[in-house]
Amino acid sequence: MSIVLAAPAAAQDVELRSHDGGVRVEGTLTAFDGTYYQIDTVYGLLTVAAEGVACLGPGCPDLIRFTAEARIAGEASVTETLLPALLQGFAANRAMALHGPAPYNGALAYELTRQDNSIAARFLVTPGSSDTGFLALLNGETDMALTLRLPSRGELRADRANAPDDPPLSRRVRVIALDAIVPLVAPGNPIDAISLDDLTAAFRGEIDNWQDLGGPDAPIALHLLHRDHGMTQFFATLALGTSEGDLTPKITYHDSAAALATAVLRDHFALGVSARAHEGLARILPLLGACGLTQMAEADAIKAEDYPLTVPVHVYLAPRRLPQLVQDFLDWTETAAAEAIVAASGYVDQSLTRTPLDRQGIRLANAIAAAGDEVPLAQLQSLVRRLRGAERLSATLRFSDGSSNLDAQSRAAVARLAAAIESGAFDGRRLIFVGFTDSAGAAAVNLRIAESRAEAVRDAVQAAADAATPGRVTFEIAAFGEAMPMACEETDQGRAVNRRVEVWLD
Repeated sequence: MSIVLAAPAAAQDVELRSHDGGVRVEGTLTAFDGTYYQIDTVYGLLTVAAEGVACLGPGCPDLIRFTAEARIAGEASVTETLLPALLQGFAANRAMALHGPAPYNGALAYELTRQDNSIAARFLVTPGSSDTGFLALLNGETDMALTLRLPSRGELRADRANAPDDPPLSRRVRVIALDAIVPLVAPGNPIDAISLDDLTAAFRGEIDNWQDLGGPDAPIALHLLHRDHGMTQFFATLALGTSEGDLTPKITYHDSAAALATAVLRDHFALGVSARAHEGLARILPLLGACGLTQMAEADAIKAEDYPLTVPVHVYLAPRRLPQLVQDFLDWTETAAAEAIVAASGYVDQSLTRTPLDRQGIRLANAIAAAGDEVPLAQLQSLVRRLRGAERLSATLRFSDGSSNLDAQSRAAVARLAAAIESGAFDGRRLIFVGFTDSAGAAAVNLRIAESRAEAVRDAVQAAADAATPGRVTFEIAAFGEAMPMACEETDQGRAVNRRVEVWLD
């Protein structure tokens, strides 16, 4: 990866001299990020750590009063709620004060100030959509893009064309929080659940009366967030499997989730699709599968991606080095203090939670109900024996159909598991990586696939926890193929939910 510093410096001649005076480099200072100098010399462009040298000359920056800057663009629903809360928490963690937002060069500036009121960092935020976030990132106009969707094929191609020698977008991403797409109705609406098929049919205009859903004889009033919102795009592409052009024109669009929830609350015959983090006083409908399995948008289900419409809050990074204080902020978002702020802001945090097997009766009942000729009772009994007394961790890892690549949320789960191992949280315990598949194909083949994926996840976690003392934790694998479905498999989303590796602590 090429090293490009995020903060340009006024081009002036400087001399960098090692502290013992043995090495001297002269050139034009082109950038400084608080930690590294970038200097154009007769040897080419060099990047030098500030801690190892002294800078001489009028162009040298003030190391003590350096102001780190970062530009952030993307989803307004995140930049206006979660982001300020996280910046406030980080400022408090560093004994700094947070000021803003205030207009600054066409953006909104949040400034972190030291105790002497000097500015330590300035975050320049441009609220918009996932579309504008990716566009700014690809055009080199922002350091971070906040999005509620994955990059499109066109955006991936543009990224490769712009930075062919740098890691792809899929490797320059973090997940800072989780949300979910949820169906919303008024509290007085008699419907208890809705299938994903019926939900999408309603927004295509194929169902327009509540009577078709088991409700009263009344027209369905449809509500969505504005067309550029990441949630709407996610719903249109993932749930509908089509473009927005296939949505019915009878939809009322809203600029904010709060406005949508208020509109649904006031109309007993309204049906909305919105973000779980901003459902307001409207009622969330569970998703009902054709096979009878019901999926609730509960925090643990979202953490484990058991809920099929889970939406990670992504931070995509530009292919250049961020100022150290900005990097420190990103690292801080993975701490327990930050996770508490995420939860308090209405989103779902990614902290590891534990659920004993004896509190998972619904899952076991679903497994028994879904078992067919290829899933004998003996296999279910073996599963119960293996996991009895163990606790399921919320970190669940998923693969695309026929792929060995983990998604961004799963890669974040690997990192959290590794950090927990290194901290001693599981000392003297067993971690069991349990593989499951969907029911496509022969059961025997699925069992082998499940085992292979469990091994892959185990190996990834062991490799990530390289700082842990060997033997502190025992690593095991198990595989039960299609034995315990989490979702009905009449949809791609249901099959994707069932392809997973669970992590159990014994």
